[in-house]
Amino acid sequence: MPGSSTITVHADREIHPSRAVAPPIYQTAAFWAEDGETFARGAVEPRGKDFYTRFGNPNHAQAAAVVAELEGTEAAMVTASGMAALTTAVLALVSAGDHVIGQKSAYGGTGSVLLNLLPRLGVSTSVVDQTDPEAFAKALTPRTRLILVETPSNPLLQVTDLRAVAELARAHGVPTLADNTFATPLNSRPADYGIDLVWHSATKYLNGHTDVSAGVIAGPAELLNRIWDVGLLTGATLGPIDAWLLLRGMRTLPLRVPRHNANGLALAQALSGHPAVAKVHYPGLASHPQHKLAASQMSGFGGVLGIEFTGGFETADAFLGKLRYSLRSASLGGVESLAVHPASMWRGMLSEEQIAESVPLGLVRLAAGTEDTADLVADALAAADAVLTMTANA
Repeated sequence: MPGSSTITVHADREIHPSRAVAPPIYQTAAFWAEDGETFARGAVEPRGKDFYTRFGNPNHAQAAAVVAELEGTEAAMVTASGMAALTTAVLALVSAGDHVIGQKSAYGGTGSVLLNLLPRLGVSTSVVDQTDPEAFAKALTPRTRLILVETPSNPLLQVTDLRAVAELARAHGVPTLADNTFATPLNSRPADYGIDLVWHSATKYLNGHTDVSAGVIAGPAELLNRIWDVGLLTGATLGPIDAWLLLRGMRTLPLRVPRHNANGLALAQALSGHPAVAKVHYPGLASHPQHKLAASQMSGFGGVLGIEFTGGFETADAFLGKLRYSLRSASLGGVESLAVHPASMWRGMLSEEQIAESVPLGLVRLAAGTEDTADLVADALAAADAVLTMTANA
C-alpha cells in the first residue's frame, strides 16, 4: 500500500481523468448524456459523478476517493458539512422505535442530535461513559440499531476503545459510526479496529485552511449507498468549488498533521503543572488516564488540548483574551491556532443542564496550528501567567 503522502496526491487520478495537472473545477449543476441508456444508468448510480451535482460531481468523487484510501475503507462520500455527514448517516440507519447509543463526552452538535433531534423523531437514545467499554454493553437493547463513538472526544480528549466497541457491536449486528475529526486518518483509522463507518467534519484537518465547510463519510459501499439515498432527499450537497478546495487541502494533510501533533504535545506539556491550570486534557501526556489505550490505537495525538482553569468560567474567558496567536474561534484543524470556551459556544446546541454535564465551565479548547512551536508555547504561558496574576489581585 502506498504511503499517506502518495495517497493524498494520486488516489483520485483515475476518477475523472484529464490532462490537467491540477484537477479542474466542475462548476455545473447538470451533465448531458449521449444516449438514453447512459442517462438512465446515471439516474440510479449511487455516488455518481456526471449526472446531476446533487447526485454527485467529479470533484465530489475525487475528494471521496482520497478519503476512502486514507481511511482504508471501500468507499466514501462528501456532504455539505460535518453535521450533514452525521445526520444523513444517522437518518439512513435508524427509524422511529429504534435505539441509538452515544457518548457523554462528544461534540455539542452530536450531543444535540442524540438528546434533542432523535427523541423528537421517535428514536430513543442512551449516552454512556465511553471510558468504560462495559457501559456500551449495558446500554444495548434489542432495539439498538447504531452506536456512535468519538475519539479523542471533543473537548475533553477522552479516548474510546474502538476495538472493544466494534467487537461488541458486531456480535449484536449493530453498525458503528466513529467521528475521526480530531485524530484524522493520519493518527488513527477506526476501520482498522472494526468500526463500520467513519465521518469527519472535513472543515477541520482534512481541509486544513479554514476556507471551506464540508463533511465526509467513509465505509462499506453497501452502507454508503443507503446513506447516499437519504442525502439525495435532504440535499446536503457539497458545492463543486468546496469539494475542490477540500481535495486541495488534503494534498498537504501528511505534511501538516505532524506539526499539529508536535505543537499540541508541546503546549500540553508546557501548561501541565502551571498554577493557573487545574488539569490539561491531552491523550499524548503520560498522565492522561487513557494514555496507554490512546498509544495503542493512535500514531500521533493531534493538535487539540483541553485546558481546565482553576478560576472557572471567568478565568477561562480571560485566558482567551490574553492569547496573541491563538484566535478566539469556534473551529479547529487549520494552519492557524484557534481557541474557544466550549461552555459558551455550545449554548445554541445544548441546554444549560446538558452543557454542565458535558464540559467543565472553566475549560478552554485550544487547537494548535502549524505556527512555530516556541512561539505558541511562549504565548500560552504568558496568557496563563497573566490570568494567574489577575486572579491573585482580584
